[in-house]
Amino acid sequence: MSRAWNDLHAHRSKLDGVTLRDLVRAPDRARDFVHTVGDFTVDLTRHLATPDTLTLLMALAREREVEAMRDAMFAGEPVNTTEGRAAMHMALRNCSDRPMQADGQDVMPGVRDVLRHMQSFCKSIHDGSWTGATDRRIENVVNIGIGGSDLGPVMATQALRPWWTSGIRAHFVSNVDPSHLADTLSSLDPETTLFIVASKTFGTQETLANAHAARRWVTEALGSDAVSKHFVAVSTNADRVRDFGIDTENMFGFWDWVGGRYSMWSAIGLSIAVAIGFDQFEAMLEGAYEIDQHFRDTPIETNIPVLLGLLDCWYRECWGCQSRAVLPYDQHLHRLPAYLQQLEMESNGKHVRIDGTEVTHGTAFVVWGEPGTNGQHSFHQMLHQGTTMVPCDFLVAAQSECPGSDDRQAMLLANCLAQSEALARGKTLDEVTADLAKTGLDDEQIRELAPHKVMPGNRPSTTMLYPRLDPTQLGRLIALYEHRVFVQGAVWGIDSFDQWGVELGKTLAGDILPGLTGDAASGDETTLRLVDHLNTLGQSRI
Repeated sequence: MSRAWNDLHAHRSKLDGVTLRDLVRAPDRARDFVHTVGDFTVDLTRHLATPDTLTLLMALAREREVEAMRDAMFAGEPVNTTEGRAAMHMALRNCSDRPMQADGQDVMPGVRDVLRHMQSFCKSIHDGSWTGATDRRIENVVNIGIGGSDLGPVMATQALRPWWTSGIRAHFVSNVDPSHLADTLSSLDPETTLFIVASKTFGTQETLANAHAARRWVTEALGSDAVSKHFVAVSTNADRVRDFGIDTENMFGFWDWVGGRYSMWSAIGLSIAVAIGFDQFEAMLEGAYEIDQHFRDTPIETNIPVLLGLLDCWYRECWGCQSRAVLPYDQHLHRLPAYLQQLEMESNGKHVRIDGTEVTHGTAFVVWGEPGTNGQHSFHQMLHQGTTMVPCDFLVAAQSECPGSDDRQAMLLANCLAQSEALARGKTLDEVTADLAKTGLDDEQIRELAPHKVMPGNRPSTTMLYPRLDPTQLGRLIALYEHRVFVQGAVWGIDSFDQWGVELGKTLAGDILPGLTGDAASGDETTLRLVDHLNTLGQSRI
């Protein structure tokens, strides 16, 4: 283990007995642990960390060359080492005139061309000049994709629901389970429905299976000539797009240096732009650009993504934490935890370093969560009194986007702040005993009940505050998480941009599929037995 890690482990032992109750009362705590970008505030005061902890974490960042790796990423170097690619998603939201390089070329002219294409397409949908095969306006847009081609767009369109353009409804289909597409189409009219098929290679198995089913739905109602009026593609494979029946003039491209889980800023975000309007989509890009500038230019001592990423490594390595809860007190962010699961767990769920050697520490939290206040009535019990410490992210807007919210927004805010305080301070046996004594219970009843009401406290959390969840704030929030994940990977020495772990299951599924469609399957003994059993069950229903 390195010197920086050894110093952090030694420091960790000195924090035994230190409480968050005491830490939050320390002079100048807010000065060292509260940071802002514009009107977006990140409060780190409820972390099990002192100024000395931050100093040691900065030493770790410099030992692991986080700044140099960040600069290499922004310079367009192939930081995705196993695939020999740059990771230049920042170029997709570059709102300056600054060139951005990948493979030695400025990528910005191509990025701007695609954005202009997206803008023109959105205008044609919104002003009614794009019509379906029967000359009716488009009212419903269905995005067919999976993974990064679904999770980012569906999260963002749900987050920005109050900003949807009048007359356009967005839908998303990802699961190859037939019910997902069937349920989505059940209330739609083929004449007023447009499909966006999002697949870089136009060969993703689940996406193409759903796209072909959607095409049958359209052609059965409107004829085969209707495909070009009811389907567009986000892809780089013109031949496959053309073979499907989509006019390649309606194909929106992107590049190898755009990873799937970082692609909502690209043409993969076309469904977002259609839903909220291109101007608002650009506002989302501008918010992300602000965080890119902050991450690139701000000293690491006050750099929010760096601080968050280092604290993640601190809890993962020195405190043994294995999961982090994401708790948006904002119903419109109900898909954020699912989006972050891919961003973080696909990026950093690795067991080897960049050089191919085995890691000797934990990587990647299990990321999970639900919106507040719903979670308070389910899993918060474990957060408060369970035996596992789970760092939490609380996110909340000061203002509701919903008219007539009366006192419910204040109630939401109070609950958010109360949960983070309760996790930090807990409730001691003495405090519980004193409260129970006021209820009239006798001493024996108090002794029996009191231990069950004690809460250990010292459960760390981050609170993120913003005035309202508008496109700019959403852009800031997601870019912040992206760079936070990058910092984790840099510290752990892993490639945060490949995802080889998803390949084996896909390959095996291809081997097993024939056994479920009338031919011979391959697989181990258990798989073959289960295939036979499933075939029997399927026949019994018939």
